[in-house]
This record gives sequence, structure tokens and C-alpha cells, in this order.
Amino acid sequence: MLQKCRKMLRNEKGLTLIELLAVVVILGIIAAIAIPSIGNIIEKSRNDAHSATALQVMSGARLAIANGDIQPSGDATETEHGLETFSTYVEKIDSKYTVVKVITKNGKVSGATLTYDGSAKIFNADGEIVPPAGG
Repeated sequence: MLQKCRKMLRNEKGLTLIELLAVVVILGIIAAIAIPSIGNIIEKSRNDAHSATALQVMSGARLAIANGDIQPSGDATETEHGLETFSTYVEKIDSKYTVVKVITKNGKVSGATLTYDGSAKIFNADGEIVPPAGG
């Protein structure tokens, strides 16, 4: 048994160049698949965070309307209310949002607009991003 172990230790060989290249190619393929997937996951989590913020803002506006701090627009008109008008009803909004507005229509909260990173995104009452009007 001892002789067999010594023989195996003396007969130790490394990886051949072909095996090493195969491993590198496999790792490259895995990376090519994984990197875009991770990017999509990050983008989706960002959008979900913005949607959650929009829902929080709209909930605060609904409370402000219920308490009479905001007077919603009348029938068939749309008005925007800035965050300062109902800030007491919203716990904390990240400072990355430069403009936060709630849209009321027909006396009810119908959406929100959040501006961050130089672009504005409009959210409907369910917190979903409303696609731009041209596309």
C-alpha cells in the first residue's frame, strides 16, 4: 500500500495546455451569460425601488387629501402637488430625487412623477412606470 502511494506521488502530472484552455473557454462562456443577467437584475431592482418610493409618496398624498392638507383638483383636470405640501405624511425620501410630485385627477391620486439622475419617470396609481408618450 505504501509503495502504491509513493508511486502515485512520483507520477504526479499537471494540467495539459488543452485542458487549461478548455477551462478558460468554459469560464468565458459562463461570464458572457452571467454578466448581462446581473445587469438586468440590478436594473430591475432599481426600478422596483423607484416604484416603492412612488407608492410611498402617493400613500402620503392620499393621507394628506383625507386630512384636508391637499385640495385635489376638480373634475377632468390634472394637478401636480410637490413633496413639500404633504411631506409630513412621508417618512423619508432619498435625496437623489430632485423633484417629487403627485398627480391628482378627478379628486383622486392618479400617479406620481419622480425626477432623479436628470430624468423624470411617471408612475401610475399602481406604482408602475408609465412608458413615454412616443414609444
